[in-house]
Amino acid sequence: MKKEVDELEDELRPEYDFSKMTGGIRGKYVERYRAGTNLVLLDPDIAQAFPTDASVNEALRLLLQIAQRQQPSQPIAAD
Repeated sequence: MKKEVDELEDELRPEYDFSKMTGGIRGKYVERYRAGTNLVLLDPDIAQAFPTDASVNEALRLLLQIAQRQQPSQPIAAD
């Protein structure tokens, strides 16, 4: 059995009438935000293993070093 949803009451004070506000620009800072943000969400099991950003960075740097060692020093020629 579903409960009926009551209408939401307007809890804002009368002086907060946003319909009278002018001059706002939507997305004014979005490019600046995107340029300076590099957010990666970790799965819970990974976040438990790497609890800080420093530990994630250290692990990724080690992985890069290993990957660079594994690359062949000379490109393989195609026949």
